[in-house]
Amino acid sequence: MTSQASARTAEVSRNTAETQITVKVNLDGTGQSNLSTGIGFFDHMLDQIARHGLIDLDIQAKGDLHIDGHHTVEDVGITLGQAFAKAVGDKKGIRRYGHAYVPLDEALSRVVVDFSGRPGLIMHVPFKSGMIGEFDSQLAYEFFQGFVNHAFVTLHIDNLRGENAHHQAETVFKAFARALRAALELDPRSVGMIPSTKGSL
Repeated sequence: MTSQASARTAEVSRNTAETQITVKVNLDGTGQSNLSTGIGFFDHMLDQIARHGLIDLDIQAKGDLHIDGHHTVEDVGITLGQAFAKAVGDKKGIRRYGHAYVPLDEALSRVVVDFSGRPGLIMHVPFKSGMIGEFDSQLAYEFFQGFVNHAFVTLHIDNLRGENAHHQAETVFKAFARALRAALELDPRSVGMIPSTKGSL
């Protein structure tokens, strides 16, 4: 199992007229991160994915922030999704499903993920503020949409309560990280097996 785990890494680059992004992931890391997107709060949220998912993340992004953060945030989601799809490979031995509830003071969020091979996002997060630092809260949806479309996962995100937008976002990203960690964990009872009756995911 160690050899399988050590191979779950990927590096993906995306270069367009709007963004230049390189993402490196190690799904079996220790939560180390090296993040530079030009949007401080977004870096803070990506750090939650690394820390609480025990995923090593190196994300270097340069985007057209003189316009706004939309292209940068969305394209990081796309590139990160591509890196996850590459790193997880044929999905043999993974648990496939993961869920987590995470609180932060008055806020509470639930995230459920399925590495199903089918992209789908259901997200209900009624942010109490349009901006969190220099991060437009609407872009959280764009990040997760980009991720699911390219990681080929089904993702349900619900902020169950919260009055502070920073807390709402942080609980979402931490719960996302914890759900990823659970879903990607290698199950010692199903080594080499695809977790699907179809035989492929």
